Amino acid sequence: MTPLETNVKILIVEDESDMLNGLRDNFEYEGYQVIAVKDGEEGLKRATADKPDLVVLDVMLPKISGLEVCKRLRQRSRVPILMLTARGQEVDKVAGLETGADDYVTKPFSIRELLARVKALLRRSDPGRQPIQGYSFGVVTVDFVTHQATRSGKPMEFSTKELDLLRYFILHRGETLSRDRLLEDVWGYENYPTTRTVDTHVMKLRQKVEEDASHPKFILTLHGTGYKFVG
Repeated sequence: MTPLETNVKILIVEDESDMLNGLRDNFEYEGYQVIAVKDGEEGLKRATADKPDLVVLDVMLPKISGLEVCKRLRQRSRVPILMLTARGQEVDKVAGLETGADDYVTKPFSIRELLARVKALLRRSDPGRQPIQGYSFGVVTVDFVTHQATRSGKPMEFSTKELDLLRYFILHRGETLSRDRLLEDVWGYENYPTTRTVDTHVMKLRQKVEEDASHPKFILTLHGTGYKFVG
């Protein structure tokens, strides 16, 4: 059975024919609309003309390098950019992120990992999921701009990752969130965390925001599925 088509448009800029065709076939199988080009100059033109929802961009390209394409795109657009780098090109990874790339994958890679990263980037860029500055639930108030929080008016301390996880829960209030999805979107594959990492951070959050962490009212466990935030 072939997945249903979507309205999501992905631009792939890759000069290796076999890689380009393989990526196009896999993305199309997943239901994405695909634009595939083989050099940086054409990639920049199509990114401007076709306004894709996401760009998969190789670092090493003819005519205009992937890094330069990324830099120029970022000057005019917030489209998510995922860069492809060769094994061991640490400088390219750093340069790509500094020029505005949102994520990178090192060749050779598994198509499953690439697709998961693409889905995570698309979710983050969903216009219906705008960043929040602050939120209150129960007796807890969080300011995500200043990274400060209070409980019953008294200051609380959160680690950066605890705040990231809490923000994600709030943005997806009422949704059932699997551990794998939380790993993809909050931690990212490059950190190689495990589902135990999610459970540990949820436990720490509950100890801070719940009146009784053993009987949570806000961060609920859905056994065999994941978690749901209902604050």
